[in-house]
Order: sequence, then C-alpha cells, then structure tokens
Amino acid sequence: MHLNGKTVAFHTLGCKLNFAETSTIARDLNNAGMQTIQLKQGADLVIINTCSVTEKADVECRSIVRKSLRANPNSFIVVTGCYAQLRPSEIAALDGVDIVLGAAEKLHLRRFLNDLEKFPETEVHSCEISDVEAYEAAYSHGDRTRAFLKVQDGCDYKCTYCTIPMARGVSRSASLEQIVSQAENLVKKGVQEIVLTGVNIGDYGKGEFGNKKHNHHFIDLLLALDRIEGLDRIRISSIEPNLLTNEIIDFISTSEKFVPHLHIPLQSGNNEILGKMKRRYKRELYLERVNRIKKVMPDACIGVDVIVGFPGESEEHFLDSYKFLRDLPISYLHVFTYSERPGTEAVDLSHPIPKIERKARNHRLRLLSAQKTKFFADSQIDSTKRVLWEDSDRNGRMQGYTENYIRVSAPFNMKKAGSVEYGVIGKIQSDNCFEFNLIQATQIA
Repeated sequence: MHLNGKTVAFHTLGCKLNFAETSTIARDLNNAGMQTIQLKQGADLVIINTCSVTEKADVECRSIVRKSLRANPNSFIVVTGCYAQLRPSEIAALDGVDIVLGAAEKLHLRRFLNDLEKFPETEVHSCEISDVEAYEAAYSHGDRTRAFLKVQDGCDYKCTYCTIPMARGVSRSASLEQIVSQAENLVKKGVQEIVLTGVNIGDYGKGEFGNKKHNHHFIDLLLALDRIEGLDRIRISSIEPNLLTNEIIDFISTSEKFVPHLHIPLQSGNNEILGKMKRRYKRELYLERVNRIKKVMPDACIGVDVIVGFPGESEEHFLDSYKFLRDLPISYLHVFTYSERPGTEAVDLSHPIPKIERKARNHRLRLLSAQKTKFFADSQIDSTKRVLWEDSDRNGRMQGYTENYIRVSAPFNMKKAGSVEYGVIGKIQSDNCFEFNLIQATQIA
C-alpha cells in the first residue's frame, strides 16, 4: 500500500472524544506520508467520523458523503464512529462509500486501506459491540495551546434514550501511568491546557487493566495530573452529577491547575422524567452539587446538558424543569431535542411529544441559556483573571478563554500565542468576546 503523497480530508461529528480519535487517525496517516487538506479541495481519501446521539447527526453524515463526492467523484470514502457501529448497513447502502469501520476498527484504519481505488461494493468491518473491551488511546493537538486527552471510553449506564453503550461498548479506562505519560509528552510539545475527555470520565479506573474493578478512581487521576510540571491548566470536559463527589469539587477548588469550569449533564429538572430516563440521581442531588461548587468556587462556570421533548414530558413536567434550571446558579445550557433512536428503550415509551412542541421547548430553553450566559459573564466584569491566548488572528484581535471559560480578546500579537497573561475583564465586544485589559502579575495583590 502506497499512501505517500496522497491527500486526506476529515470531517468529525459530535463530541470532543470523536475529535481526539480523528486527530489520532490523522497523525497515523500523516506519518505514512499523507497530506491533510480541506474537504472542499477534493481529497484522495475522505474519512467521516460520525456521531449518532441525535437524528441530525445521521442526516449530516449522509450530507458529507455527497459533498465529498461532489468535490472529487473518485474520493475513497471511509465512514467510522458511532453511527457506523450502530447502523453499518445503512451507511453501506449510500452511494460512494467504500469502507465502513466499527468501534474496534476505527483507530486501525490504515490497515484497511488499499491503493485508494474505489471499491465496486462497500466493505463493512464491524464486530459485535459486546466484543469491544480493549481500550484504545487517543488525543487531539490541533493548535499550540490546547489538547483533548482521552482517558476513558464506553459506558455501563442504561439511560433509556442513549445509544452510546451500543456504539462504544463497556466502560474501560487507560492506565494511570499511560495518561500521565501522554500528558507529560503534550507539555513537551508546548501544550498549556489539557481537556480530559471520555464517554463517562467520572467512571475512570474501571477496566484499567482488563477487569471490571476500579484499580484507580477519578480522583486518583486528578491528583496524578495535578503534579505534572509545566502544565498550566487542566479542564474536565463533562462529568455525571452522581460521580462528581464533594472530594473532587473540593480538590478542584484548591488546585492551581484544575480550572473552575464544570460541565454537568442534568437532562431534566423533573424527577419523574429523570426516572423514566433511568438517570442515576434526582434533582436534589444535582442542586446539592451545584451549591457545593458555588460555595467553594463562587466564580465557577457551570454548564448543563438538558433534553426536551422526552416521551411523557407534559407541559407541567417541562415547566417544572424550566423553573428548576431558571433558579440554578448555572452559566449556560446545551439543549438537545429528543429524537427517537432505534434500539433504545425510550422508543417504546408512550405519549410521544409532537415534534413542533419539542422544537418550541428547545427554543424556550435556549433563550434561558442566553440569559444565564449574559448574567454570568456580566458578573465577571472588572474581575482579574488569567487568559490562555490562542494563535488565530481574528480581524486584528487575538482570543482566548479565562480559567472560568469567559471568552476575551485583545489586540493581536503572534508572540503571545500559547502564553498565559493576567488581565481585567472589560466591556463586551461586537463578537461576543469581552475586552481584556492586560496587567502585570506583580500588580495583583
């Protein structure tokens, strides 16, 4: 197989974990001599890493296949990821797709490639998800400042709306030593911030050495990463409320590396709907976690996932959830409209919500999210924070995020890319960034 000099384009759907795995595939192909280009340039090889959390992700996958072929009718197209594991035959039926790779095969993609001559029929390589037990390492390093580091994969939860256990398999983890080593290597490459990613990262430690026991727990990983020299920031991508212990919250509040930014899925603020979803907590526990965070980290940014239109969610259920969210001291919402996913338990639940009503509820929560985001950002004006500058020039401005996830900007200076600076958050700009007025560290009391 001769890939040297060939071009490859990637399109990734879904979560940060997918981006970490796409980046790992890209490094392998680049090491084989392939050049990464944009999809619209018509690559020799196109790799689509799919999501299947919602119906929209499935539709987008089909759209990307068509776009790829318009750019280059001879593109060799590989589709992998969650949709590929769940519905390989559907993807194989799409005109122009050459290979479909499942969960166990995607990070070994190169071994399935030929000379990139299109196949007369689509090949499917996908094992049963029950056979997927090995942990595969991955990380993304897309710019000079930040990296997404995979620490865990799969999920043993049985939420009634979710396809992830069917798409990614059982919960399993990297060894603590492997993660620390990867993080240290990223620091050597100049990375200043590491974002920990996974499917259910609070369950870290399960399956670390091929068994179902916890050789370590998530707090053990945090303690180990906190000791890495030269790393400025560590951010946790998302963690289940029942796994976010007071011990973890208190540790983050005292750590110089872990930032005061937590994304905590809620899904519904109504206990009856939470029960139908088979979530492992009630809203009282969620409220307790949020209050604990705000007590020890008053400036913490808290993000929330919520689903609207779940089967049986009456207007009263929705309003109960809305009021719960309205009264929480949170910073933003990620709002998802429920969509029926084949194979999930929720598909067979009674009293489905009309799609027009699901859309209306989504809109109402997005408006609430905008209000929450503005209130939180306004509360941070005139406060002193640290920003990690990114390397892109946006109309003469450089941008970055404070430790508590406020987007700020200042006049562009390429020499400052990847550096951390102190400043005072000023007024909001036209691009929804906040002015960042730099100060010297010595000026801080």
